[in-house]
Amino acid sequence: MTKLSRILALAALSAAMFAAPVRADDVKAGDLVISQAWSRATPGGAKVAGGYLTIENKGSAADRLVSVSADIAGKAEIHEMAMDNGVMKMRPLDKGLLIDPGKTVKLAPGGNHLMLQELKGPFKQGDRVPLTLQFEKAGKVAVSLDVQAVGAPAPGGAGHSGHMDMKKMPDHSGMKM
Repeated sequence: MTKLSRILALAALSAAMFAAPVRADDVKAGDLVISQAWSRATPGGAKVAGGYLTIENKGSAADRLVSVSADIAGKAEIHEMAMDNGVMKMRPLDKGLLIDPGKTVKLAPGGNHLMLQELKGPFKQGDRVPLTLQFEKAGKVAVSLDVQAVGAPAPGGAGHSGHMDMKKMPDHSGMKM
């Protein structure tokens, strides 16, 4: 191996080590494209985790995410997190989450997200956590959450719409319910 070849090989290895985390594959269901499905590792004994993903509706009709299920959780819900008079409040979206035609909806820390409760085991960095999304029109869609480190930012870096300091956002991985 020449000196130049060794330098190029080392440069490629270094770039791979510092590259963005591997993301879940895009999943297509009807007119919907689900991408960047991820979660954070949970500390030992945690009974709750958040799930995050992006849903793009490439069709001409709205669809609605109506429910979520996961074998690793006793209970799974679609949640909204919003500020109310300076207090962050979280609640389930009982009517689901509308995905308008031609729009993209991001489930991210500090906003709408999936809430996985009564966990049957920890989420470990590098794991893939399978879950099923139920849509009104697209039906059942299997996706896997790529588990990142505890406190990891959203894939791609910027976080929720790029306007919130994600270090100050709650991390559900340590909550007990």
